[in-house]
Amino acid sequence: MNAQVRKPTMRVCEECERAERWDEDLGAWQLVLEDGEKRVGNPHCIHEWDITGTFNPVVGNGDS
Repeated sequence: MNAQVRKPTMRVCEECERAERWDEDLGAWQLVLEDGEKRVGNPHCIHEWDITGTFNPVVGNGDS
């Protein structure tokens, strides 16, 4: 049993579609650029990140 925990590297708000990626160098979430434009979403949204989605933080034990 050699399970490891990994962190998400991308997140999208379910309400306004703001998209962010994790920047290891900065140690912070950064806006995603899509077709040269930032996916800002609604600045007044209380972002609802997909925390119950398909991302599985545990890898190992036969998972990939």
